[in-house]
Amino acid sequence: MAIELEDILKGKYPAKEHARRVAQWIEENGGDGKGIVYLEGQKEKMIEDNDGPVPFRQRRPFFYLTGCQLADCYFTYDIAEDKSTLFIPPIDPEDVIWSGLPVMPEEAMKKYDVDAVLPSTEVAPMLASKENASKTVYAMSGDNQVSDKITFMSFSTKNFSLLRPAVETTRVIKDDFEIAMLRHANRISTVAHIALMKAAATSSNEREMEALFLKSCMERGLHEQAYHPIMASGTAAATLHYVHNDRPMNSDTGKLNLLVDAGAEYRCYAADITRTFPISGSFSKESRQIYNLVLRMQKECIERLKAGVLWDSVHEHAHRVAIAGLLDLGILKGDAEEIFKARTSVAFFPHGLGHYLGMDTHDTGGNPNYADEDKMFRYLRVRGKLPAGSVITVEPGVYFCRFIIEPYLEDPEQKRYIDEKVLERYWEVGGVRIEDDVLVTETGYEDLTDTPKEPEELEKIVKGE
Repeated sequence: MAIELEDILKGKYPAKEHARRVAQWIEENGGDGKGIVYLEGQKEKMIEDNDGPVPFRQRRPFFYLTGCQLADCYFTYDIAEDKSTLFIPPIDPEDVIWSGLPVMPEEAMKKYDVDAVLPSTEVAPMLASKENASKTVYAMSGDNQVSDKITFMSFSTKNFSLLRPAVETTRVIKDDFEIAMLRHANRISTVAHIALMKAAATSSNEREMEALFLKSCMERGLHEQAYHPIMASGTAAATLHYVHNDRPMNSDTGKLNLLVDAGAEYRCYAADITRTFPISGSFSKESRQIYNLVLRMQKECIERLKAGVLWDSVHEHAHRVAIAGLLDLGILKGDAEEIFKARTSVAFFPHGLGHYLGMDTHDTGGNPNYADEDKMFRYLRVRGKLPAGSVITVEPGVYFCRFIIEPYLEDPEQKRYIDEKVLERYWEVGGVRIEDDVLVTETGYEDLTDTPKEPEELEKIVKGE
């Protein structure tokens, strides 16, 4: 597998095929077959009141059609001629003094899957050509998507509505190269997660965990993180997007577990992995009970994945498993179906089961409905059926967050389903989440995440056995 993965990644990012897929979507949704796709890459920006640059992050639609992470670039794709052109910055003598020579056109042609590479000084004249008189230009609307120096006056039609949904929709189904990059991001992120498990018992602060994760990724060639890492110890694990990462976590604090939600980024493609494990090396009774429940939720949901499955239904199943488990523990009481219909389980599992993964952690194409009046589905980031080739996270969780649960205890209709005396024993668990990145196939699935998650294995790693 490692050799096969390395062989794939030696090739070029398949930008040309992505351009064709985008063009096909445009044609199938009201566009024509003789237009020009136009995109601008991210510009280099300076920190306000400072002479240093803002950390660079390439625009994802631009990368999808070029594979290029250089700043200040432009791109065109002539649909009829099937010709892609990348425009890169020319040599600036002043900049060379400080930063060295830029990427040259010959080097860019070898590196990127495009048909031509020209200096960015030629993009405006090309767009102004009379040859475009009968063509449509497809560009993106929004701030800074089209520079002031660019004009589309030569085009007979300007379309600013089709390109964005074309890119966001086609991005959902991944090709072999994209899957290889996601595998690699997962592989390195797994090494980093294991390093944290081994260091947990002797670390005194969450910041040490974050630093170790970054070190483990960077020394293996992955400089960027897909998102801000979450290192939530103790009851902080009940905060879904905990950001502090600076609180004490040694045995003197009495904290039980550490929830680590972190993933590296490889060439713009993200890993998104969550593991929860005992800081001391041994789960408490209550922590182990909740961990086993969440692991069961995840395993059963993953087993349901295949092309065409309705993600909403998989999310529902996660809640039904959670309800059954919380009833067994005595935290919930009453009839399971009544509890499901009352949506009481949302107090303990308030977020969606997962989201598409790709160049963004919360990747495009999910069609969420954040205005949904049904609170069980309000934060579900993917709605509808999953296609083969999509990659989705499966990340159930059970949390004991007072801010969320206490309003349920004050509601007479909800309160009757919750046993407060039993609940009292679980507040210190904080929260448990387990998250894997899963490729959906025609007949089933492939889990791209091999980070340890069986409770016995986690305990052994933390103890150094």
